[in-house]
Amino acid sequence: MSLQELTAVAVVLGLAGVAGAQTIDPYYECAYRFVDLGTPPDVPAALGGLVIKADDPDTLLIGGSANGAAAKIYAVPLIRDAEDQIVGFGAASVMFAEAPNIDGGLFYGPDGVLMFSRYSSNQLGQIKPGSSVMDKSVALTPLGFSSSVGAMAMVPAGFQGEGRLKVFPYNSSRWHDAELLPDGSGTFDVSGPLSDILLSGGPEGIVYVEAGASLFPNESVLISEYSNGRIASYQVDSNGDPIANTRRDFLTGLSGAEGGARDPLTGDFLFSTFGGGNRVLVVRGFDPECEANYNADCVVNTQDVLAFLNDWVIGDPKADFNGDGSVNTLDVLSFLNRWVAGC
Repeated sequence: MSLQELTAVAVVLGLAGVAGAQTIDPYYECAYRFVDLGTPPDVPAALGGLVIKADDPDTLLIGGSANGAAAKIYAVPLIRDAEDQIVGFGAASVMFAEAPNIDGGLFYGPDGVLMFSRYSSNQLGQIKPGSSVMDKSVALTPLGFSSSVGAMAMVPAGFQGEGRLKVFPYNSSRWHDAELLPDGSGTFDVSGPLSDILLSGGPEGIVYVEAGASLFPNESVLISEYSNGRIASYQVDSNGDPIANTRRDFLTGLSGAEGGARDPLTGDFLFSTFGGGNRVLVVRGFDPECEANYNADCVVNTQDVLAFLNDWVIGDPKADFNGDGSVNTLDVLSFLNRWVAGC
């Protein structure tokens, strides 16, 4: 490990006391843990949305001076360990693009267009690839969206509702579904709201979680609730919209919960805080670490055996437990050896 990496680890360990107010909900705590990465260097408070740069997984893009007219997106170098997990920030950040009034939503739309929510003007800002200014802003109020947008995201590839735009205003906590429509100039128009679901919490960040991640048997979404100081999980329907009665706390005690993002290399969940120290936290554990915990419920028991055998009987590639490219009796022996060992 380099001196820079050791320094980053020391900083993270030193922040353990700062992060002590945050708690993973008991339902999830067997599978997930979090690390406080601290404040990104040279990024002015307050922090806004964040996303890993599309063509460089070692760079974090994050809003600074959020909600203000002079707000910008900054490029922050990331330090990763030998397992590609983010353990800290590099020495300096640089301005990436102007993003006036950026709030908790920052994400890539179609064709690599970087999009962000604008509070309190209730608009969707857009930055084309290679640009350092806002190339277009769509006013959402005239289209029928409630005001004013805080959280905003596009459903990722592979999820139900793939490619649909989700607009989730901070003030109303009403989740809207919409479509992005090419305008012929490399940016996008927005359809009117196609759904209206009342949730709660003063939303700021949205992150989708795949079915099969530990303790997420169904496709789900994590929502940063600024007003409640927590991250909540919801199962989603076939359109990628949250099912209101499935809400469950994921992380509590978080002051200023703001933007959310996924790390494309590890699947870890990152979120920023607006105020609350203006920090970035990373939650690890979306990929099950114990191979014998086949159904990813954090308990190694007979349910894992049944789940494995069900897949093995139908020849599901997931049952290729020893990774030799074939589903056969050797996989059963390999699985049972790990199951008896307890992990």
